[in-house]
Amino acid sequence: MYSLGINAAFHDSAACLVADGRIVAAVEEERLTGIKHGKRPVPFSAYELPFHAIDACLAAAGIELADVDRVGYSFDPEILTGSLSGHESIVLPLEPSAPGNQKSGETPWEQLFVAHIVNAPRHLRSGFPHHLQKRFLGVADDPGYVWRFLSHHLCHAASAFLPSPFEEAAVMTLDGRGERATTGYWLGSGMKLEAVDQVDFPNSLGMLYERVTEHLGFLHSSDEYKVMALASFGEPTYAARLRELVHRTSGGQYVVRPLPLAEWFGPARQRGEPFEQCHFDLAQSVQIVLEEVALGLASWLQEETGSRQLCLAGGVALNCVMNSAIRDAGIFDDIWVQPAAGDAGTALGAALLLDAEGGSRSRAPMDDAYLGPEFSPNEIECVLRHAKLRYERPPDLIKPVVEALCRDEVVGWFQGRMEFGPRALGARSILASPLHAEMQARLNEIKDREDFRPVAPAVLEEEMEDWFAPQGPSPFMLFVHDVLPDRADRIPAVRHVDGTARIQTVRRDQNPLYHDLLSAFAARTGVPVLVNTSFNTQGKPIVCMPRDALECFFSSPLDVLAMGPFLIRKEWV
Repeated sequence: MYSLGINAAFHDSAACLVADGRIVAAVEEERLTGIKHGKRPVPFSAYELPFHAIDACLAAAGIELADVDRVGYSFDPEILTGSLSGHESIVLPLEPSAPGNQKSGETPWEQLFVAHIVNAPRHLRSGFPHHLQKRFLGVADDPGYVWRFLSHHLCHAASAFLPSPFEEAAVMTLDGRGERATTGYWLGSGMKLEAVDQVDFPNSLGMLYERVTEHLGFLHSSDEYKVMALASFGEPTYAARLRELVHRTSGGQYVVRPLPLAEWFGPARQRGEPFEQCHFDLAQSVQIVLEEVALGLASWLQEETGSRQLCLAGGVALNCVMNSAIRDAGIFDDIWVQPAAGDAGTALGAALLLDAEGGSRSRAPMDDAYLGPEFSPNEIECVLRHAKLRYERPPDLIKPVVEALCRDEVVGWFQGRMEFGPRALGARSILASPLHAEMQARLNEIKDREDFRPVAPAVLEEEMEDWFAPQGPSPFMLFVHDVLPDRADRIPAVRHVDGTARIQTVRRDQNPLYHDLLSAFAARTGVPVLVNTSFNTQGKPIVCMPRDALECFFSSPLDVLAMGPFLIRKEWV
């Protein structure tokens, strides 16, 4: 039985295909269209279905849409509108100036947003692009599959628990908002999720962080990780003031009152303007308050459920500093965070929910995130030949790549199936040596990133405790670890200003070639660590296809490209 999950409501549209407990494929639409976060400049086109991602998932299984048994969309409009009585249409005002009956707190566009979602089933049957029609034909009159709208936060919760290594766990989801909920709590057991409580809009930790992100001159709903990095340079000067407006109340509830940021700090910082100390301090203050509230919620949830395991999802769960604070508090014995914790992960949650609903009793723990498209050596070589490039196929790819890394060259690394989620984990990565501090600035320049942003290390899992504080494996870059003081001078490029690093531990059974590369670098240098950052440049998604990798390679100051078994250097062109 095939279950297809779709996310297209807000941002990071994605698709996921599950078959009898096995995740066949999962991919974000941005990786295939080149439009980061799936946000087009045309109003409401962001709510188009992720046809390219759906096509990629179907292709991975060798099936067509007509072969799918169940389709789940990770947003339930009936929570906002009431019962639709089976109709796929809704009468709404067509523009903000038209008379409407929107509720307090809604924008005039809110109902039009819901209308796009209500019509998603019809869109899937007949709205696909012409160039993808091969896998979408045959369902216009009789789709054959069951369509389900599913609660946004329930899909987050399913993405956190069902692929986790736990048979039983407390589950907490934190994001900007779903239909009404902004935070959700569940107890997971076996294949089931039992709702415990939820927090509703407008109280939202995700939107709190968004507001501060926007005030600091970044893009809200996509640049929150920059605020997290900026926070390390500041002091919690404004935390007390923030606590008056953001705090827990009782149980799993909290309040987030409007922040008068312009009144407190003056006009918002404009992009490109220099940072002042107040900006650093505001970032640190909101980070501290977020951690305090999240710790309180986690503690309450543990007492409420009695569970010693915790699963996290929702965009806020990509805040690895917050995750680490919960880990280090000892509230739970073990924590697992969905690597695609943002909205893309709800496509996975929707597919897993329908798979369980269809009778599946099989759970496959998500040991890695390599769920996207892959390309054979023949396919890659065809692209290289078409581009009329000189390339090599060395008998041992690892050897020349390690030599390049030891010369402080920067390597584009394109191997195997693409990662699902926002982190590059050794399939679509830019790799470099961590031995010299200036590499961090060089990589930020290559990617046109702000100079305060750290770069992350990948480390052999079996060597991790000799280099970083031993808090367990971290294969998805979702926690920070202290760099051991006696090792800090050996890997200065990956040590953030606060002495931490957002590590990726690498086990051989997860990614053999990547593990072999780290091992070979360790044999040459005595350091089992490499810098790993995503294979992209500013404003672009992580590269997905061979052509994307070539375009990124030749439009940036990368030195070497290792793509499949092939090696490309710029001086050969």
